Amino acid sequence: MEKTEFYSHIFKRKSIRNYDLTPLDDARLKEISGYLNSLKPIYDDIKTELKIISPDYVKRRMMKEAPHYIAVFSEVKEGYLTNIGYMLQQADLFFSANGLGSCWQGIPSPTKELLGSSNLDFVIFIAFGKPKDPRSLHRSSVSEFKRKSIGEITDIAGADELLEAARIAPSATNSQPWFFTGNKNLIHVYSVEPGFIKRFTKKYIPIDVGIAICHLQIAAEHFGKKAEIIFDKTVKMKMLKGHEYVASLKME
Repeated sequence: MEKTEFYSHIFKRKSIRNYDLTPLDDARLKEISGYLNSLKPIYDDIKTELKIISPDYVKRRMMKEAPHYIAVFSEVKEGYLTNIGYMLQQADLFFSANGLGSCWQGIPSPTKELLGSSNLDFVIFIAFGKPKDPRSLHRSSVSEFKRKSIGEITDIAGADELLEAARIAPSATNSQPWFFTGNKNLIHVYSVEPGFIKRFTKKYIPIDVGIAICHLQIAAEHFGKKAEIIFDKTVKMKMLKGHEYVASLKME
């Protein structure tokens, strides 16, 4: 399944927290593993490792159990968290498009055995499996998303069709920590600096912005545009109060 086919699932995906705990069969897990190996990064020079694991290696901390988890590891370099968000949202949409539920898991932590299984740093989990109630897999309407309005996340005119996909992207505590400026052919992506109360989610802001960039690029490609993620040093030098420049999406 090509990434552009995920566009429709952006508008009906949801985070699944209640699972049928029956493990998926080996053939299905092999298919998922193969897809994980094909995920496209923003930064080719950042090493990542994704492991499909059982719940035995997850300290859930009162979170509900799932039959399977993806343990995400990464080399720690500039942009690594945004890179993880971008990559793993492809997996989130893959699950939604293939009859499985998933959910980003920021609270659970890895066991010592899992930490010792990789030379890279642990970042986050994604839970996945069959939803306990198959009818709960997808939203029936965009109105079910509780999100900021377009006007709260951008000052770009004429790009609502593209930015709607980013607007409804998932984020930790539904904080939606992104802002888009520029124009419909060159969109600059900023992260919002966390307020005092939100500082405990600071780690997840770059991940969330990577998720939004993934949605934005999928939307651009859906509408027939060639969309390239670039890093514009001149934009980075132009500070936007209360925000930090992350990347830009150049469209042709």
